This record gives sequence, C-alpha cells and structure tokens, in this order.
Amino acid sequence: MSPALRTRLRRATSWAAVLSTALAVLAVPAAALADPGGPAVLAATDLPGVISNIQAWLLGILSAIVTLYLIYGGVLWATAGGDPSQVERAKAAFKSALVGFALAILAPVFLQIVKGFVGS
Repeated sequence: MSPALRTRLRRATSWAAVLSTALAVLAVPAAALADPGGPAVLAATDLPGVISNIQAWLLGILSAIVTLYLIYGGVLWATAGGDPSQVERAKAAFKSALVGFALAILAPVFLQIVKGFVGS
C-alpha cells in the first residue's frame, strides 16, 4: 500500500469517526430535548447515593471508551489490506476491548464483594 493511499485512509477513518460520533450524539433525542419536568435537585442526600452516582458515571464512561476501542479495532481490521502488522494491532484492540467489557460488567460484582468485606 502506498504511503499516499495510507494517509488518505487514515484521514478518511478520522473523519468517519468524528462524523459517526456527532451523528450518535445528535441521534439521541433525550439528550437534545432533556426536560426533567420539575425542579432539578442537585444535592445528594447521603454518601451511598453519591457513591452509586459516581459508580454509574464511571461505568458509563468506561463502556463508551470500550465501545470506541472496539470500533477502532474494527476500522483497523477493515483497512488492514492484508498487512499482518495491522491485523495484529486490530486483534490487540479487540482483546483490549473484550477485557474492558469484562471489567465493566464485573465492576459491580467486585464492589459488592468489597462491601461484604467492609461490612456496609
């Protein structure tokens, strides 16, 4: 594969990632038309509520990052063109994404185990 073609593919991949992210954000009507319907309460009432909110946010962010990494691996695989090093990078990205998904799924289980040891 020529360097010029490789550069074009990387640029096209970058633009495709940016456009697909923008489309995903705009396609979610709840984000565009968010209306809580009443007064918004911004203060947490207790520490367990704060911890569960932080846990939910972190799991959501982790899941989003892992999904983007999985997409990145798919793009690498699709644009490899038979290049063995590119295919290996794609496989490594897929393995990392699977480990990330496993951690995201098992994180609440680990948290319950720790809560059991602590006693709360």
